[in-house]
Amino acid sequence: MTPADVAKRKKTRILLAFAAVYLVWGSTYLFIKYAIETIPPFMLGATRFLASGGLLYAIARLRGGAHPSARDWRSAAITGVLMLGLGNGAVMFAEQTVPSGVVALIVSTVPIWIVLLDWLRPRGVRPRTSVFAGLALGLIGMVILIGPRAIIGEGHVDGIGALVLFIGSMGWALGTILSKGSKRSGSPLAYSALQMLAASAAMMVAALVFNEPANFALANVSLRSILSWVYLVLFGSIIGYTAYIYLLGVVSAAKAATYAYVNPIIAVLLGWAFANEPISARTLVAAAVILGGVATITIAQSGSANPTGEFPVPTEPQPNQQRETARPAA
Repeated sequence: MTPADVAKRKKTRILLAFAAVYLVWGSTYLFIKYAIETIPPFMLGATRFLASGGLLYAIARLRGGAHPSARDWRSAAITGVLMLGLGNGAVMFAEQTVPSGVVALIVSTVPIWIVLLDWLRPRGVRPRTSVFAGLALGLIGMVILIGPRAIIGEGHVDGIGALVLFIGSMGWALGTILSKGSKRSGSPLAYSALQMLAASAAMMVAALVFNEPANFALANVSLRSILSWVYLVLFGSIIGYTAYIYLLGVVSAAKAATYAYVNPIIAVLLGWAFANEPISARTLVAAAVILGGVATITIAQSGSANPTGEFPVPTEPQPNQQRETARPAA
């Protein structure tokens, strides 16, 4: 095989990986909507992450990954519950009342919360001026999207659903900050699998709290919900994640993180095309402002990032940014 053939094959793989990250992760919001039609949201998350975490861990072991240490388990449990349990759990819960495309737009603000929480923590990192501009754009976009009347339940978006998403987004942001400085002895695949398993346990607890098993009957689950569950496990959690890990190894993290503002567009369009979710002028304006803010933050900060699922990936500060302390440990 000639060098030209090798380069062509690598380019094709990169394009396919980007297609997977953009389209697959962008489509997960619609398939969550289909899945929770007949599967309670927390039971959906518990079973989805149990299956995907188990499969991912098996893949990691087959690839020769080391056994996770007790420290890996502890760190993965904390960050997995915050990021996947609280973060993705909020997505599944909120999609009961909030259109999937709007959910994706609200979730796209995660980089905003990461920057703010990282700044507000003790001896935190002060954002660059350009990041402040991105923060302002993102927050303005959220005001446009949600509207002040949502507080009293009369807004463009269900107020309870939006509040749950904000809490979930901050949980994801906090988990991301904690995971940045964690030292891991196992492979990234195995660590992510542990996060999924921890999230599965947390979501099962939530399902019991909300009494979901008592109101659930397997015979009532529709074929569309079953197929959506399978899609979320195999494509959303396994293929999408693997494609993202591959991209981080062959392109810059800033390029890989562009899905953070492509996924919401995909989600809005799919929700409109297949779930009859309206796209209002207000939603379009809010989307442009929010994604502009997220793009500004992403461009201003490049570096490595953790895989997500439905949540956008934050990027770490440039090496030349002033930092007063090392990255926080989990």
